Amino acid sequence: MSLLRSSARLVRQVPNLRTAVLTQQRHASKAVDFGKKARQEMLVGLDTLARAVTATLGPKGRSVIIDQGWGAPKITKDGVTVAKAVVNLPEKLQNVGANLLLQVANNTNDEAGDGTTTATVLAHKIASSGLAAIESQKVNPYEVRKGMQRAVDRALEHLKTVKREVNSHEEVVQVATISANNDLATGSLIADAVRRVGKNGVITVKDGKTLNDELEVTEGMKFDRGYISPYFCNKASKVEYQDALVLVSEKKISNIQAIIPALELAAQRHRPLVIIAEDVDGEALTTIVLNRLKSGLPVVAIKAPGFGDNRKHTLQDIAVSLGAKVFGDDAMNYNVADVKLEDLGHAGEVVVTKEDSLLLHGKGEKAAIEARVAQMQAEIEESNSTYEKEKLQERLARLADGVAVIKIGGSSEVEVGEKKDRVNDALNATRAALEEGIVPGGGTALLRCTEPVRQLLTTETLSSSERVGVEIVCEALSQPCRMIINNAGLDGDAICEQILKEPPTRGFNALVGEMTDMLESGIIDPTKVVRTALVDAVGVASLLTTSEVVITEIPEAKAAAPEGAGGMGGMGGMGGMGGMGGF
Repeated sequence: MSLLRSSARLVRQVPNLRTAVLTQQRHASKAVDFGKKARQEMLVGLDTLARAVTATLGPKGRSVIIDQGWGAPKITKDGVTVAKAVVNLPEKLQNVGANLLLQVANNTNDEAGDGTTTATVLAHKIASSGLAAIESQKVNPYEVRKGMQRAVDRALEHLKTVKREVNSHEEVVQVATISANNDLATGSLIADAVRRVGKNGVITVKDGKTLNDELEVTEGMKFDRGYISPYFCNKASKVEYQDALVLVSEKKISNIQAIIPALELAAQRHRPLVIIAEDVDGEALTTIVLNRLKSGLPVVAIKAPGFGDNRKHTLQDIAVSLGAKVFGDDAMNYNVADVKLEDLGHAGEVVVTKEDSLLLHGKGEKAAIEARVAQMQAEIEESNSTYEKEKLQERLARLADGVAVIKIGGSSEVEVGEKKDRVNDALNATRAALEEGIVPGGGTALLRCTEPVRQLLTTETLSSSERVGVEIVCEALSQPCRMIINNAGLDGDAICEQILKEPPTRGFNALVGEMTDMLESGIIDPTKVVRTALVDAVGVASLLTTSEVVITEIPEAKAAAPEGAGGMGGMGGMGGMGGMGGF
């Protein structure tokens, strides 16, 4: 205890002294750093990560090569990917600073899916300016943070007044093209996918098997379960039926008597029967397979997709889309042996392979489908589980709009990986634009927020520390535009001043090096991406300015190898055993 008391007394006398306090948890030592020294070290980490990420910003931003420690190096322009690669700096305090900046990028990526580089640039500028102000001026860090938050609120109000909804296919192409680093082919492919599956449809990105990018769209209810037995096939390795009846059951079907009524209903109307159940086995499977082979009975049995509650919900989705009842549902108490024609679903076309099943042109009631979609959308909003959200979104896409798969082609793994990062960013940006609209791109929207934010200094009653916070954010708002222009090899400060003298929608096209109307030229950013980047950047960076103490873990020193244990060199003495040759 005396050691801890003396350490605390020294800390009070010299605030910037670094002290190591031994803790009992896991037998690890902790380094405690204070004041200016701690903040300066963290700032070095901030600067390191920001330089690496900022290099990728804009149409003429550079690529970053990342050694992954295995396989080929990764080449990317994705901000959050670069940030994740940087955070393992050898100095602990520097790594803390870099990790704080990574948190900004991760938050923006999780919410908007794009804008991570912009968020990093903003956060770095705000944090570095905030820390400099605290060291050089007598300001209250919490009042500075309060001023920053007021500046953000004013900037967000301005963004709402200038945003525009995305209404045309051409605007979707523009958003996707800009986010894909001005790749028109990629932008067009993403826009086509959105057009075909709609706003609620799921669009996924996968590695392709050719040199070219491809779009594959599934319109209807598709799930990853195929036929139970290949004897059901009526075409080469697959089952195809038109105008089929569909029986849906949550329970396993083993008794043939349970499904004879459904088979009779289908036979009377000369229509195929599709059975979707937890499983079909025993005499039930044997009987329908024999009838399929001997009399050509048009029937196929499919295992229900998913497991547990997810399977139960998916079967309900299938039933709604086809206009069927789910037998075996404990809540509804339906017995499959009591089936009537109105209990069966209707599918205009059925295609079943060994791996998956596709049910097209279901005859479900539109009102019931819309109610089911609304229910799932509400569940997605309320859920806190990433896994649960993903499953809900998959179900929503199957029921509402379908699924589109963009397959990325290329001549090498490195090329496919780089392009895949850009396509994912562009896809996320497109979704964000459809959700909250668009604003002029190229950093122009944030740059034009500077004037409304600066008005706070004259129209609001602010403390001196709050004024510092407002000024810091005001200066940071121009940083993304400035860095985009700098990366194009031009004078960012001078051109930013020139932009502010132009009409509201005009900005600088860094790709061609000239002033233009950003909206007419298709240089646009999703409002959600810009908003999220700003909010996340200020949220983390402003908290950093209030820091006074940083606690890190001191790595345990590796134990020295015991003397004589290296390489069994001592065994050399066995050379004397050569004398044993006398035997």
